[in-house]
Amino acid sequence: MLQFITHPSDKYTIAEEVKMVIEGGCKWVQLRMKDASYDELKATAEEIIPSCKENDVILIIDDNVELVKELRVHGVHLGKEDMAPAKAREYLGPHAIIGVTANTAADITAMRGIDVDYIGLGPFRHTTTKKKLSPTLGIEGYRDIISEVRKAGSELPVVAIGGITLDDIDDIMSTGVQGIAVSGAIINAPDPVEYTREIIARLKRD
Repeated sequence: MLQFITHPSDKYTIAEEVKMVIEGGCKWVQLRMKDASYDELKATAEEIIPSCKENDVILIIDDNVELVKELRVHGVHLGKEDMAPAKAREYLGPHAIIGVTANTAADITAMRGIDVDYIGLGPFRHTTTKKKLSPTLGIEGYRDIISEVRKAGSELPVVAIGGITLDDIDDIMSTGVQGIAVSGAIINAPDPVEYTREIIARLKRD
């Protein structure tokens, strides 16, 4: 599974980014605009919602639980400093998708008993997309964490994130994660549509 995370660029608008990855076959988009106001975020979300609906693409919004509820998109991704997942579940109801950020096995096992849908585990390597970066994990870090949380009884799906490129996919998927999140590698590719297609083909092979 590929989750595309939007990121402001000099080359494309957020709407253009989303259009390209959808054309490339991506079925899961996270709208992430860290420095945007509520109104800016809402305007962009409203711009991309039609494309997502027409193509059966899951759309989640980073951080902003209130906007998720207002626009009735699929769900939210919560960082460690955002609303508590249990509170977000109470606010959004049983059908919303709730993802949470993790950097350690303890972060994941702490979600036991809380109704979340997936874990965004990272960063894989250094990335300029995020300002406050936790320690990078690398392949061995993923392998160790997945092993530890599965032994502890956690079956939460894990999505790898942070500086991932096409060439990393085989190794990352071998660690036991269920998917990857990609941002910069797609946006900065010479042909983002084709790069998205290649990622999805590689994931299907794995």
